[in-house]
Amino acid sequence: MGSPSTSRLSRFETSLSKSSCFHFSSCLSFSSVLCVTGWAHTQVGPRDGLQNESELVPTEDKLHLIRLLKESGLSVVEATSFVSPKWVPQMADHVQILTALDPASDIAVSYPVLTPNFKGFEAALTAGAREVAIFTAASEAFVKRNINCSIDESIDRFADVCDAASTAGVRVRGYVSCVAACPYEGPTEPEVVAQVSERLIKLGCYEVSLGDTIGAGTPGKFGHMLEAVLKRVPPEKLAVHCHDTYGQALANILVALQMGISVVDASVAGLGGCPYAEGATGNVATEDVLYMLDGLGIETGVDMDKLVDAGRFISQVIQRPIASRAANAVLAKRERTTLQTQ
Repeated sequence: MGSPSTSRLSRFETSLSKSSCFHFSSCLSFSSVLCVTGWAHTQVGPRDGLQNESELVPTEDKLHLIRLLKESGLSVVEATSFVSPKWVPQMADHVQILTALDPASDIAVSYPVLTPNFKGFEAALTAGAREVAIFTAASEAFVKRNINCSIDESIDRFADVCDAASTAGVRVRGYVSCVAACPYEGPTEPEVVAQVSERLIKLGCYEVSLGDTIGAGTPGKFGHMLEAVLKRVPPEKLAVHCHDTYGQALANILVALQMGISVVDASVAGLGGCPYAEGATGNVATEDVLYMLDGLGIETGVDMDKLVDAGRFISQVIQRPIASRAANAVLAKRERTTLQTQ
């Protein structure tokens, strides 16, 4: 009879073998089973990270944050949202933000903006947008509360946006919210996520970002959802967007990397939340994702110290603690080094 520890290990291996998403060998060497060799990133801090802040952030501070993010090496920074100020007051300065950034003249960085409807798209186009994002969800209740329509109606609305964007030479990215669970309906069926994702791709989205809006996903559930989606949409057209409510975001991102998805949305300093998802905490922190990727040997081209500085700046502006363990570790190390040299 084996020892208790051996028995536990055997049961662990057996349980893992039941899931097609995991292999016991991957627990020993993640890098050997990664299906990606590179990484791409959409920085959502200036938009998704700030939209839920009750105190208005000055436009100049938002622009300074975006400039700091650019200086850190990030090449895709979601700048703002062309949504009605009545619903999201924090984004009321969207025209000023995009006009100041002048996307057409900046070939180094892409500045996508969120457009909830055709009116928002037209306003974004007038302000100089070269890339927009549209969004729906895998939950009828969430779509109803968010943009006041059904899933089918939301996709029908965005058909006009995609057609107009194609004519104007503007790229369109799609978001699917509540891919793991909905705050109103509970767990989400993976097949619904897959169907909605496929429909967005067929509309003309070059990429669909799968959002765990309330951070309820776990690696097993997240992996099963991704399996369903990958049967309909290839990995190179997918991204993951994980909130860290239950501390599962990095684990879920690692599952996505293992399954060949190389685009990760994240927010500097772990900023974020959702006005329509009570209890949802911030996005996964870009600094934490960066630290994990570095440990996996994946080149990111991002300067961690400059990224940490950007996160510290905006956290001081909104008077919130930095919600990134990696960033806090970097700052603590700096402080120790400074004290030792004095």
